[in-house]
Amino acid sequence: MTSYSNGFGDVRLMYRLVLAVDVEKYTAKPSREQLRVQVALRAILHEAAQDVGLDQRDWYEQVSGDGELIVLPEDVDVSVVVGDFTRRIEVALGEFNRYRDGNARLRLRMAMHHGTLTPGPFGPAGDAPICVSRLLGATPLRRLLTEQQDRDLALIVSQSLYQDVIRTGFCSLDPVDFRPVRVNVKGVQYYGFVQTRDIWESSSLGAPAVLRIRSMADSASVAAAMKRAKVNDADNEQDRDLKGTVDDGRRFNNWVVSA
Repeated sequence: MTSYSNGFGDVRLMYRLVLAVDVEKYTAKPSREQLRVQVALRAILHEAAQDVGLDQRDWYEQVSGDGELIVLPEDVDVSVVVGDFTRRIEVALGEFNRYRDGNARLRLRMAMHHGTLTPGPFGPAGDAPICVSRLLGATPLRRLLTEQQDRDLALIVSQSLYQDVIRTGFCSLDPVDFRPVRVNVKGVQYYGFVQTRDIWESSSLGAPAVLRIRSMADSASVAAAMKRAKVNDADNEQDRDLKGTVDDGRRFNNWVVSA
């Protein structure tokens, strides 16, 4: 994404795929473990991108201590990112967590939306980054990680992304694994679909990629990174009181966020 212009006359509206990731219980971890998580998350995103042919040099990334917001280039294959890229992240998380338990595990929430934005001095502005941020904080998504402790990734996509990409069958994710939710934040409603299948399944992510991920998160890497990075202990995650119902004539028991 190009840099913003000081004059409003040169600002242009862009249509982009936007995703956001957030680490569960990040602020409950000690500082050294927070840094280890950051290094591991960076490596997992990098390896997953390489495996599906994505070039991170073309991404715009707005990072925080416990996650980041990513704007992908306009020519990206949306179905590949939503499907294959997501699956590789899930498998890589499973491999990373294989010999870890409790607070040492790396578990993520991830949200995706394809919509409009414009570059700004503090990051992208517009409907797409706002929608992704609201969906990322949805109560059903948080609840999924709480209720399914063997799950490493909780995914939510916007309603339009589900309809345009996942439901069409041009994506490696199965549409029957998703359930609709409606989120109400500050009087604005956001519609999304949460992936509710049990646990990650086998995929084509190879052992060399897994070994590279593990090597990035070892103690030597953390020690080196601690000299370069300042760990942010601030709590970037706020609970929201989200209310709403499914608006498509169906109700899905636990997946309806009711008043």
